[in-house]
Amino acid sequence: VQLQASGGGLVQPGASLKLSCAASGWSFRSGFMGWFRQAPGKEREFVAALKWSGSSTFYANSVKGRFTISRDNAKNTMYLQLDRLKPEDTAVYYCAAGSRIINSNARNPEAYDYYGQGTQVTVSS
Repeated sequence: VQLQASGGGLVQPGASLKLSCAASGWSFRSGFMGWFRQAPGKEREFVAALKWSGSSTFYANSVKGRFTISRDNAKNTMYLQLDRLKPEDTAVYYCAAGSRIINSNARNPEAYDYYGQGTQVTVSS
């Protein structure tokens, strides 16, 4: 399984970015994909997740209403639209995939089997 995250960058507060995660070698018929982030000196934290089949999505309270997770089945790609970015959103963002996840543990980073290499998002004036 390979997950390739891209789309990070340096932006000013209030700006937008769109992250992409291209996946290969993974069964998309079931399971979850998600986004996590890790700031310097902090633990990896949940951002958003979706169930690949169906319409279930999950968000951290800190990003709800500002970030949107989505997918393109034909391209085997997951996205994270980041709007109204804040300095506290600065982190390395990782995409992840797992086939044994259920709704109750979709926010747990340890439940995911595969992680991409990460893409840096820096929000600064």
